Amino acid sequence: MKAKATFTIRDIAGAAGVSPATVSLVLNGKGEISGITRARVLEAAARLNYVPRLARPRPEASGSTIRFLKIAKHGHTVNRDHSVFVSDYIDGMSAEATRRGYALEVVSHEGQSMTSVADMIAVAPVSGLIALGTEMSESDIRILQGVGRPIVFIDTFCDIVEANFVNMNNEDAVYQVMARLRQQGFERIGFVASHVETTNFDLREHAFHRNAARLGLTIDPAHILSVESTFDGAHLDTVKALSDGLTLADGYFCTNDVIAYGFIKALREFGIRIPEDVGVIGFDNLPLGATMEPALTTIDVSKRKIGNLAVTILDDLINAAEPQRPVKILVGASLVTRASDRGPGDPRPAPRAVRRRGVAQTA
Repeated sequence: MKAKATFTIRDIAGAAGVSPATVSLVLNGKGEISGITRARVLEAAARLNYVPRLARPRPEASGSTIRFLKIAKHGHTVNRDHSVFVSDYIDGMSAEATRRGYALEVVSHEGQSMTSVADMIAVAPVSGLIALGTEMSESDIRILQGVGRPIVFIDTFCDIVEANFVNMNNEDAVYQVMARLRQQGFERIGFVASHVETTNFDLREHAFHRNAARLGLTIDPAHILSVESTFDGAHLDTVKALSDGLTLADGYFCTNDVIAYGFIKALREFGIRIPEDVGVIGFDNLPLGATMEPALTTIDVSKRKIGNLAVTILDDLINAAEPQRPVKILVGASLVTRASDRGPGDPRPAPRAVRRRGVAQTA
């Protein structure tokens, strides 16, 4: 029988009795791997005369494939409400992948541990990876980064993680929202945050407070509301807050459009008019926002541009002859002004009593 000429990470994993992801972490000097396991992996690699591939052929010659990992850890943000959002990312990736000679495949991972995802991608027959980082934590990113495959993360951003990111510029986007609310004459500005673990949600909440200070706006903590990030969850959490006597601000910035939809539905059930009583601005520019009544003022970010840039960076990583420093790109946003935050100069009504199911409350 002819001896095998070259060995792979999977071969080492079999010989050492560990997962391919563990082998990749050891060979790349990353991860918290015990000394015994690390020694076993290195011994197996030496015994098999494993030689890592430092460079990869051009895609034109190999018909290379890149894989988009659509990862939904908990599904509170990566779900059918955001299917259009993710589709825009894919459109941008697909166009640039085709232009550069790659095939693009999309693989969904729902409710799986990041370790199991890492095990699968460690042996995937692809040249590189793009991961949807919306619901991923820093530790999740480190796990996938430690696999040692060329990888770019989109829809998330970490300053201190040595990885490649393409994300929207949340700081600039939220500044535009806050400046718009101030321009519109709102004196009491509120924020509808979310307690769901999502990096972009955290970045927007921090940006809200920083930009309020930058613009000289005073924020009342009573005007900060935290809700679940699905439409139904945001609606129910807002209904509960209103039932408990929530003190309403004049205008709100909602963490994203889906939250804004649920928030607005709850306000209407309490007889609160949009935008006559409360103005609302969202984030994401999902299609429903343009057709709802009133049409939602929101932030638009080119998801296609983010997808395009992710493939561009990945192509450079795949074809680099030596290790590259991480690339971190933020794509600018634009404010789409519609009717939900009221026009300049409109009279501002005084706080009013609202009624729902015969119960009077003060807004």
